[in-house]
Amino acid sequence: MQMLKEAIVRNGKAINQDVLLVDSFLNHQVDVALMEKVGEEFAEYFREKNFSCVVTIESSGIAPASFTALEMGLPLVIMKKQTSRIMTGDLIQTTVRSFTKGTSYELTVKKEFLTPGEKVLFIDDFLASGEAAFGMLHLAKSAGVEVAGMGIVIEKAFQAGHQRLVDAGIDVYSLARVKSMSENHIEFLD
Repeated sequence: MQMLKEAIVRNGKAINQDVLLVDSFLNHQVDVALMEKVGEEFAEYFREKNFSCVVTIESSGIAPASFTALEMGLPLVIMKKQTSRIMTGDLIQTTVRSFTKGTSYELTVKKEFLTPGEKVLFIDDFLASGEAAFGMLHLAKSAGVEVAGMGIVIEKAFQAGHQRLVDAGIDVYSLARVKSMSENHIEFLD
């Protein structure tokens, strides 16, 4: 997606060969016009899949997932990274290791928001090693739902996540696939 690649080059910052900072338009300050186009692109690609909802992980996946859900006319389910006193009932949880933060968290969703037998679309901001995506797949399996597609805003194609997901039978659609990066340099796969 050319508009996204231009935003990455213009406003993104490759801190090193592994970390790409996009907080000026994706996950701290949000370029809603760009996220609207991201949502339209994902909706167009996945339109024929007959999903029942869009699923994401808080917090950076919320903007692209919201616009995707809006464009597709579907509800949005947000998996939580932290539980609270008001998050009670029948919960499904799994531990996920965050590549960016170097920590682990409990990914949690209420069972009532994922109906067994339904097909869901997972939207996330980044794909690197695939840990968050596989955590989401684990929760989906526990809930009895099928993840029939994954939309990724920015993929670090030089890491193993994409191939791991494809090997697991997942239809992965990434809008910007970063081939390599270093301080002040970002190269995309065509």
